[in-house]
Amino acid sequence: MKIVSWNVNGLRSVYKKESVYQKNDFFQWLKILNADIICFQEIKARQDQLPFDLINVHGCHFYLNSSERPGYGGVAVYTKQEPVSIEKKIGWQKFDSEGRLLILKYPKFVLLNLYIPHGGRGKENLDYKLEVYRVLINRLEDFEKKEIILVGDFNVAREEIDLARPKDNQNNIMFTLEERKSFGELIDSGFDDSFRKFNKKGGNYSWWPYFNNARERNIGWRIDYIFTSKKLTPKLKNAFILKDVSGSDHCPVGVEMKI
Repeated sequence: MKIVSWNVNGLRSVYKKESVYQKNDFFQWLKILNADIICFQEIKARQDQLPFDLINVHGCHFYLNSSERPGYGGVAVYTKQEPVSIEKKIGWQKFDSEGRLLILKYPKFVLLNLYIPHGGRGKENLDYKLEVYRVLINRLEDFEKKEIILVGDFNVAREEIDLARPKDNQNNIMFTLEERKSFGELIDSGFDDSFRKFNKKGGNYSWWPYFNNARERNIGWRIDYIFTSKKLTPKLKNAFILKDVSGSDHCPVGVEMKI
């Protein structure tokens, strides 16, 4: 099974671009990727705003959770196998109204597609972001007897190796001690970082600022992850970052598993 996650920074925008990967359009890229589950974040659209062919990809079921605020947030999933059930809420109105979660329940595991709040450049939403991690940890207790896969944009670089300039960003959002502590508590509640099971090196990032040619210079951050619960970790066959896929300020990340 191949699972891929990508913050597209606007699904309609990526869909319209002709060069997603090696001059292939969006649907050609999907075909080449051949993933069983593809999770998107920052959709920035309601379902009635999406083109028909985006919603009706051959061989895939499509699920979307849109933000109540127009042109903001939202998550979506393409999946070849229809889940047993779908949930869109964590039980907290502020978070749920922003379309930041899709829970797909399958017979052998539960997948959560997440778009965690940024926190604000001035840290004006940091308390909200930290509370999201606390609420999420509590919500995960509902799946105590299920194997879990956490997928998405977590908007935190976990360790110094996960960003190009850690010393310059010690007090900046996405790398504050408070965020990293809360993020660590989430992971320590029973998960493994799939990418670090296969690659311990620095210089592997999933997001780059748009300015100063940061992507070309690889001055980036690893803030997009796929985490597996402990019993699923031995089933990992590979984990990867598709840094050459363009169309967004993020690139896709993924895993291959034997489930």
